[in-house]
Amino acid sequence: MAVKKLKPVTPGQRYKIKSTFEGITTDKPEKSLLAPINKSGGRNNQGRMTLRYMGGGHKRRYRIIDFKRDKDGMPAVVKTIEYDPNRSSRIALVVYSDGEKRYIIAPAGLKVGQTIRSGKNIAPEIGNTMFLSDIPLGTVIHNIELKPGKGAAMARSAGSYAQLTSREGKYASVKLPSGEIRMVLVTCRATIGTVSNPDHSLEVSGKAGRKRWLGRRPRVRGVAMNPIDHPMGGGEGRASGGLPRSRTGLPAKGYKTRSKKKASDKYIVQRKKKKK
Repeated sequence: MAVKKLKPVTPGQRYKIKSTFEGITTDKPEKSLLAPINKSGGRNNQGRMTLRYMGGGHKRRYRIIDFKRDKDGMPAVVKTIEYDPNRSSRIALVVYSDGEKRYIIAPAGLKVGQTIRSGKNIAPEIGNTMFLSDIPLGTVIHNIELKPGKGAAMARSAGSYAQLTSREGKYASVKLPSGEIRMVLVTCRATIGTVSNPDHSLEVSGKAGRKRWLGRRPRVRGVAMNPIDHPMGGGEGRASGGLPRSRTGLPAKGYKTRSKKKASDKYIVQRKKKKK
């Protein structure tokens, strides 16, 4: 997937960088795999705002994605590569030999007409889903399960991938996109390859209106608020107040928020890389 920079014929296009959408083969989703999305606008069941900067946005329908890939031994043919408004990556419509249709997260390099499989005794090719016990060491993977049979939980966004580094006993070590090395049960599944649309991080909206189409309202700086609204608010003139922190007073730079008693600590071999 590539991106293109537009000529600055309008102020909104001066800095705009958007996807070329090459590789997408259809603009009509499979109706049987659509579900409604109910928007809350950041309000709870009492109508009170619990999340700020949410609201509006274009109407969408959810594409039901198969994160489990549990139809073992049955080949599926890729029919279309599609755009999904609910995620950064592309999705692929696959049709199994028994006629069932499912959406999957499309790996980079997946082509229409290609056959993919899942389960044991299959080749480690792009798009195939295998158990971590069967994947060759050093292989680049995505859509990794954390609990067997629960469905993919890690490395699902555009361009992301992890690497299977080692196996010992019932655990496999996986190097995640953040740089963290984590142990995962070898009975968990993962898909071979990297997630599609790797250039998503290069895209630039160009104007505030495009953010509104995505359902994101303007974000107000803490220093522009009053003292009652934010710890960094208030002051005479354009004062930028105090230490950077959240609305609830939580420090914003260098403060560790992960619980020291978190149960999953024992599975983390190496922490993620620190920001400089």
